[in-house]
Amino acid sequence: MQKARRQLTLLGLIVALGIVFGDIGTSPLYVMKAIVAVNPSAGADYIIGAVSCIIWTLTLQTTLKYVLIALRADNKGEGGILALFSLVRKLKPRWLYVIAAIGASTLIADGVITPAVTVTSAVEGLRGIYADTPVVPIAITIICAIFFIQQFGTSKIGRCFGPFMLVWFLMLGILGGISISLYPAVFKAFNPVYAVRLLADYPGWFLILGAVFLCTTGAEALYSDLGHCGRLNISVSWIFVKCMLILNYLGQGAWIITRPDEAAATNPFFGIMPSWFLIPGIIMATGAAIIASQALISGSFTIFSEGINLDFWPRLRIKYPTILKGQLFIPSINIFLLAGCIITVLLFRSSSAMEAAYGLAITITMLMTTVLLAFYLRHRGVSPWLVGLFAVFFLCLEGCFFVANMFKFMHGGWYTILIAGILCAVMVIWHRASHIRRSYIEYNNIGDYGDILRDIHSDSTIPQYATNLVYISHSDSPERIESKIMYSLINKVPKRASRYWILRLEFTDEPDTLEYTVDERFGGLVWCIGLRIGFRVQPRVTVYLRQVVEDLVAARRISLVSAYPSLRDHHIPGDFRFCLIHRIFSPASSCRKGERWVMTMYERLRRMALAPDKALGLDTSSLNVENAPLIIATKIPRRILPADRQSG
Repeated sequence: MQKARRQLTLLGLIVALGIVFGDIGTSPLYVMKAIVAVNPSAGADYIIGAVSCIIWTLTLQTTLKYVLIALRADNKGEGGILALFSLVRKLKPRWLYVIAAIGASTLIADGVITPAVTVTSAVEGLRGIYADTPVVPIAITIICAIFFIQQFGTSKIGRCFGPFMLVWFLMLGILGGISISLYPAVFKAFNPVYAVRLLADYPGWFLILGAVFLCTTGAEALYSDLGHCGRLNISVSWIFVKCMLILNYLGQGAWIITRPDEAAATNPFFGIMPSWFLIPGIIMATGAAIIASQALISGSFTIFSEGINLDFWPRLRIKYPTILKGQLFIPSINIFLLAGCIITVLLFRSSSAMEAAYGLAITITMLMTTVLLAFYLRHRGVSPWLVGLFAVFFLCLEGCFFVANMFKFMHGGWYTILIAGILCAVMVIWHRASHIRRSYIEYNNIGDYGDILRDIHSDSTIPQYATNLVYISHSDSPERIESKIMYSLINKVPKRASRYWILRLEFTDEPDTLEYTVDERFGGLVWCIGLRIGFRVQPRVTVYLRQVVEDLVAARRISLVSAYPSLRDHHIPGDFRFCLIHRIFSPASSCRKGERWVMTMYERLRRMALAPDKALGLDTSSLNVENAPLIIATKIPRRILPADRQSG
């Protein structure tokens, strides 16, 4: 399957158009309008310089960084900032998780505002036909419909995305190409001198850059969708997409230069359309906006799914509407994104106002991706000089865009930064607390418990607890086991069983890994099963254990017949009971203030997470959850003394 995705095919190229380029493909709806808004009375040099900025931004930022470099930084074919983080998280700088959290949270914040701005921009085109069009209600209705259909999956309608976007890009190129004839000198925009001259001479250069940056906001989504289409299909289809986009920007630029009065009051995207084509053009724009929104929503689901298994987010309920790989639906995230989009539309009410909030968050994502890419390239053995050149060039380029977009902060940029800040805080706290928890869990050598487990197994005075008793472990080795598990099995209430199963869960840095290992101990009394689960795979522990047991039975390594004599005589299969140790941070911990605060916040955040049994896909009808205190001791606690010694 993965090899097929990497092959260059006509179908792959068309699918890439529908999945990968929805966001960047709808940027002509608002980029030139935002540029005109910076200086409504600008002349030809201003427009040519601005279009030159767009062309070279698409060339340097999108083509060079993302298409030629970032797409090669894949994790088993998967892309995106969290997939990139999984490739470098074992390197020495432990603070890289903060970089990943910032990048992922700002990308999600961009996913909140993108559907709102694209749908609103498309609907505003109706004002060219009917000036009093109620844009806000129509936009909210369309947005609600987009989020409503998420629960049913998008496999069927998704088949139409590619052909539709093919027609969309052809429409962009044809309309732009026709309009270029209005002012052929606009081709001078290919000369970067005009871009440099504009930024050097115009005092409001930062406002221009803030508007120009909107043309490349979809580049990060392009990288995130690597796993859906493959590098070759994305790279080749980008050649076509970029040509169509540049033609449309050139055409809009030529129209603005020749119609300066109309450009101040009309969106140039709709201005270059013939009057008879306006309604079909609005329908196409709305469809493209829906596809772009759909891609970003699906991408947000994927980010949260990856974040859960990489310890960035509490476990949430995930549904799979279809049998297609990668098709998932997270109800709580869907509600969150829908609420964010509706608030965005109600708060800003027009695409022009939304553009002021748009772009700042995604600049931060791009900066974080550059940092992680630099570490990845160095890790892969690229020359330090080349890595340094890459990092300095793109940090400076994106730094300029960041500074330019910071001027949007008071005009709406605060909105996406607020959303990103909340998400980032949760991610950092959850990841840090998960690391602290793991570092303070005590492990023992499982080999030391062979004799006592055999004695418990043969002690008829202890009631039979289950035929098969299953414990969930997070140990990284079959040689070690959590001390709390052995305490539960031996000390708390001795649990006699015919067979003990230790399920070790390991969430790997690879996206789609799903495999197991088997270690038999103490003559078949204990079975240590290692489940290796990729960060994009939903844990379904009960299902996976059943499959492992079926393999062992087929290999005649075990028999599932019940240990109870009355049931064994009738060949009745034995029961399975699960035991899950739930560790709760103890107030009795003597740790540093920072760790105490992180762990306290972690416990509060756990209330929004799924219960551990549901999160791991355990059979709740045969599950026993035992609470155990997690005591973190980084200080030596004061020892109580006898009263006579205290007085002495």
